Amino acid sequence: MTDAVGPAPRRPLSTDPGARDPRLRGRTYAIPFAKVWRAALFLVGGGLAGWRLLRADESSGVIEAEATSKILRRRSAIRVEVGLDGNAQTRVDLTARALTGRYPHLGRNTRFVGAFLRRLDTAAGADPKHILDPVAEGVRGASGTTGRAHR
Repeated sequence: MTDAVGPAPRRPLSTDPGARDPRLRGRTYAIPFAKVWRAALFLVGGGLAGWRLLRADESSGVIEAEATSKILRRRSAIRVEVGLDGNAQTRVDLTARALTGRYPHLGRNTRFVGAFLRRLDTAAGADPKHILDPVAEGVRGASGTTGRAHR
């Protein structure tokens, strides 16, 4: 019997400072925008296996990429936003949306986001004192949402 409704919709997964899963909290860095931007471009442009840079616009702080899983070769569209929050700290948020596969993502988007952020910490030279907690610090972005990236 076929499923008349079809596969589940491919809802995007986005980072949020208050997310339960620490891999989905994004990052607020006490590191200059330019250094974080270069590190993010490096990772998307070949520093992470299976990632491919599609577009990057430094003036808007947006990087668009595609990530492919190793085993099943499932693809996801990834949007990386790097900007300054309301306290002039560099904020990084990601949105990931499954492009292939019958089921939405089976956790692969969370793995893509978590892996990117872990590697970004290293590539940007961040140690624990450079990674700020946007919720504890009360960081507010230009849109008024806690910790959201804006430039």
